[in-house]
Amino acid sequence: MTGNLRRLYRLVVSDDNDGMRIDQFLAAGIDDLSRSHARKILDLGGVHISGRRSRRCSYTVRAGDAIEVHLDGLPLEPFVLSESHLLYRDSYLLAIDKPPRVDTQPTHARYKGTLYEAIKNFLHDPKRPRLDPELGMAQRLDRDTSGVLVFSIHRRAHKGLTLAVREREVKKVYLALVHGVPSGQDGTIRSMLARSRRDNLVRSVPKGGKDAITHFRVLQTWPAADCALLAVTIPTGRSHQIRAHLTEHGHPLVGDVRYGGSSLLSGREVSRQMLHSWRLQIVHPVEATLLSLLAPLHPDMTSLVNFLDEESFGDIRTMQRLEMDDTHVDLS
Repeated sequence: MTGNLRRLYRLVVSDDNDGMRIDQFLAAGIDDLSRSHARKILDLGGVHISGRRSRRCSYTVRAGDAIEVHLDGLPLEPFVLSESHLLYRDSYLLAIDKPPRVDTQPTHARYKGTLYEAIKNFLHDPKRPRLDPELGMAQRLDRDTSGVLVFSIHRRAHKGLTLAVREREVKKVYLALVHGVPSGQDGTIRSMLARSRRDNLVRSVPKGGKDAITHFRVLQTWPAADCALLAVTIPTGRSHQIRAHLTEHGHPLVGDVRYGGSSLLSGREVSRQMLHSWRLQIVHPVEATLLSLLAPLHPDMTSLVNFLDEESFGDIRTMQRLEMDDTHVDLS
């Protein structure tokens, strides 16, 4: 398959195709889809038959089967978690530095290669093949947002981590590269947010939404490129909150085309929204110790920031500034 757009194909098996293997049927029914690609999509979990996900290439279709094929535009090679992605691990918690372009949890387009599945595989004990690893997921990051996430991996930690997230006791700082230069050094955005059924975007509404609070502080500006780097905290943590609030404030995320950002910055292509979960602080749900975790900027965001520094001839490099801010950014 070519192209990076999300696509959905709906097919119904006719009498003439009754008894075909599913991979053969898909290759015959969808232009530009080879049998080998069909097998990869099946393996990822992007094929649903009569409403149920099917990953068996050998499945025999029957007349009347309603088949949906979900493509998310991401590479067909699934993401695999390795030691290099780990920020912290003990018997109860696992902290991951999530790369961009990886879904946190299963979607219609894939089960295999999501962070959830990758962690399950990483934790699997080959000496105990029937034992399903414990995994509690109390946090999410958007597909194209990078950075630190914490999971519970023992039943003694599940309830405590979930409660800490629900009670807003997990403190996080995001780094956001935005279009435009804010007029002040810091600010707060507060509104009621709700998701629109029409276009699936989150917006502020006069009533009926959920209270959302976003604090931001300017870390660096590049007036010539008309952009800035912000440290952002969100006590409320609503879905797409940072993306929606910064757009409504007149400063959409660079690369966030769904929320009004541009995929171009000073002539450079930007392939995803420039949002990074930078720092996280939590009281360990079992040990009761304070954990402070930091995820370095992903290479694509670092490269863009370094490019802006080189173009602006600033008095101090942004990465140096972040190292200094690391010790005193307010996590409240």
